[in-house]
Amino acid sequence: MAASLYIVVEGEDPGFDIFVNGQALARNEDALEKLAERLKVSPFLTFFSADENSIALLLDQGGGRQDPGCVLPRPQWFEASEGLLTVRVLMDFLIASPTALGSETLPVLKELHAYERVLRKAAERNLRWHLAVSWR
Repeated sequence: MAASLYIVVEGEDPGFDIFVNGQALARNEDALEKLAERLKVSPFLTFFSADENSIALLLDQGGGRQDPGCVLPRPQWFEASEGLLTVRVLMDFLIASPTALGSETLPVLKELHAYERVLRKAAERNLRWHLAVSWR
């Protein structure tokens, strides 16, 4: 089962395409977390959040079960500029160090570039975001 890290932008329709595959980022999340910490930026999972429907879907896809008495937290939203900082610092490092993630560097860079595009557009429109996870 492949995981995907994807961007959710606050609101019904942000007015632009927010799709990013996110599978390379999910495959390399541990290495990217360590790299982000080394580079003194927020790791991607810092931006993770979900609404009640997403949590239910996440639990269903991941094989978990939600406790019927459990009250789920409200989704958290983050400023796009915060995510842009992480994305741009990671991109700059990987461009300067193309062997850092071995054969995964190029796929990760492609997805970081797509994240940068989405978060830049969200920032231009003053829209907040969070990261979500999906299993396929």
